[in-house]
Amino acid sequence: MAILSWLAEQRIEEAMRKGEFRNLPGHGKPLELEDMTGVPEELRMSFKIMKNAGLLPEELQLRAECATLENLLAACHDGGGEKRQLGRRLTEKKLRLEELLRQRGLDGSAAFAQYGEQIRMRLDTE
Repeated sequence: MAILSWLAEQRIEEAMRKGEFRNLPGHGKPLELEDMTGVPEELRMSFKIMKNAGLLPEELQLRAECATLENLLAACHDGGGEKRQLGRRLTEKKLRLEELLRQRGLDGSAAFAQYGEQIRMRLDTE
């Protein structure tokens, strides 16, 4: 493994001499580090990969949709069809979320419940 590290260092130094690292996006700016303290350790790498690919786990998408529907319901002054339709959609999303969590064995996990509460609070503030 030491030879691979040495080879990588040599290539980096050569690229630096050639100026290949000049004018890169973000040059001279601080790194944007992600706070993943609320994410269970065993999920961090998979969430990071999915985030970099522009994907969200289905449970996070469902939670975001539930938060949006709850906000729409709270703002809805129409006592008629629109409110019922939003209520139905919210119920469907919540049932799907519960089923998904049950299938993954996360419905009784205290750590996941705490993580879920942190996600809900974050979605409510956005």
